Amino acid sequence: MDLSRTRNFCIIAHVDHGKSTLADRILEQVGAVSKREARDQLLDDMDLERERGITIKAKAVALRVEHEGEAYDINLIDTPGHVDFSYEVSRSLAACEGAILLVDAAQGVEAQTVANAYLAVEAGLEIIPVLNKCDLPGAQPEAVALEIDHVLGIDSTGILRVSAKTGEGVREVIAKVIEVVPAPTGDTDGPLRALVFDATYDDYRGVVIYVRVRDGVIRKGDKVKMLATGNEHEVLDVGQWRPKPTSVGELRTGDVGFFTAGIKTLADVSVGDTVTLAKRSEGIEPLVGYKPPIPMVYCGLYPTQASDFTALRKALDRLQLNDSSFIFEPETSEALGFGFRCGFLGLLHMEIVQERIERESGLSLVQTAPTVSYEVVRIDGSVTVIRTPAELPEGGELAEVREPMVRAAVVVPSESIGAVMKLHEEKRGRYVATEYLSEARVILTYDLPLAEVIFDYYDRLKSATRGYATLDYELTGYEAANLVKLSILVAGVPVDALSAIVHRDEAFRRGKELIRRLKKEIPRHMFEVPLQAALGGRVIARESIKPMRKNVTAKCYGGDITRKRKLLEKQKEGKRRMKSVGNVEIPQDAFMSVLAREDDTKKGKK
Repeated sequence: MDLSRTRNFCIIAHVDHGKSTLADRILEQVGAVSKREARDQLLDDMDLERERGITIKAKAVALRVEHEGEAYDINLIDTPGHVDFSYEVSRSLAACEGAILLVDAAQGVEAQTVANAYLAVEAGLEIIPVLNKCDLPGAQPEAVALEIDHVLGIDSTGILRVSAKTGEGVREVIAKVIEVVPAPTGDTDGPLRALVFDATYDDYRGVVIYVRVRDGVIRKGDKVKMLATGNEHEVLDVGQWRPKPTSVGELRTGDVGFFTAGIKTLADVSVGDTVTLAKRSEGIEPLVGYKPPIPMVYCGLYPTQASDFTALRKALDRLQLNDSSFIFEPETSEALGFGFRCGFLGLLHMEIVQERIERESGLSLVQTAPTVSYEVVRIDGSVTVIRTPAELPEGGELAEVREPMVRAAVVVPSESIGAVMKLHEEKRGRYVATEYLSEARVILTYDLPLAEVIFDYYDRLKSATRGYATLDYELTGYEAANLVKLSILVAGVPVDALSAIVHRDEAFRRGKELIRRLKKEIPRHMFEVPLQAALGGRVIARESIKPMRKNVTAKCYGGDITRKRKLLEKQKEGKRRMKSVGNVEIPQDAFMSVLAREDDTKKGKK
């Protein structure tokens, strides 16, 4: 196949704007799947993706298309739309020359639409704007086209209008891709250089490595070398997704596909690495890879049964093969025993990972409250990064604590501006800019602490805008703040898994709110359980869980009061002995209570 008749492109959009549906229609219209094989979200192979209606992993598929009497090979990558998976999008963009920017004609330009468009521009891709869902009664294609022109600076003249659900206009999209997206460039006769843009793990074939071939050819039986790790492997199989995995014998310059080499360990594969032939590896210039993903949210994962620790480690190792943005390391908690401190790109990413582990491995997990990383500057000037409240040094050693800051772009209805601004003030946000998409919608930009975003920010944002707000954010750096460690004591014993690092001004409110929630979540015991929130050695809030009590005086029908008093004192002494040896059981709901909204706590109190 001639390079001039190859096209590599991806579909980018805000979540739920119809990327996977458009990919389904493209596959049907080029004849890649039969009517019998067709189904919704064809490229999404995880049950979680289908249940939630979102794309979690980018999927690539190779198609043969007829256009004006010529045969073209087009490689399509369907990408996720949620902000937590923007790393998947950036990797996909590096394997393409063009991108379809899909915008919902009823909802308009959203926060992640803007973020993904900027990623495509930075990658130097040809962008094709497409309006989807034009068949809906509430669609406003003219107004949305003006938003694309105004906000993104993309010429909306002659913008394509489609309905991915019905297939209307999809053939024109395919033709536009062939006409507008440039053909890949590279040296077909030169030494092999292929970019590793993803990898997954298969029980039978080992690591399946996704590559975009920049120069040369990779064939079955070749001995290849990974430039980053220096490891050499023999290629056992080479193929493409059409859309099922299909062996092709070789991948040439411009092709997107996969190969297997019997690799069983993650250390041998690095996303962003360059693959070349072992015999011609001298002097090969590596391709530009990717910035390593920076975890933004951390939490502890512990097995409910201590005997499942080894099984949990194996499950995490396996998951990391399929998700290079997920990291973990062992940790120990006095309350929970042995487990792992895990890093995620966001709250949805954290939720997806836990659910995948529980489903795929059959393990029952306890998840601690999510935290962020902080920079700690000591008196001697040294700077360390901490990920848990337990790692925060004593006050006498501290010079300052720095918290991670994010720049959030929030698309909201015009009538909700006041409520959203008030929310950001409460969240210690710093106003940056306002940009009007139209008379009805604006983009508000704020700098605010990441710790405030992961607490209850998104829920309150949706409430303030009646569900119409959309959010995108990126890490901007660390800033010093007046932060303290809020310790939670259950029955006088500090529970490290429930402690948190908070702003001093918020410590009393957060501590009081948390122990109220804990009082509701922790079941009653045979003895009184005091709950305390403390800053250092000073208790700032307290609640008590009353003991369960049997009516021991029920059998007394009269007589001297001393009989009843004697029975009550005996019961009191028994509870005192029980308290000294008893353990307080804390369910997982209590560990997640730090995420509970203040409104919910007040309702529970009533």
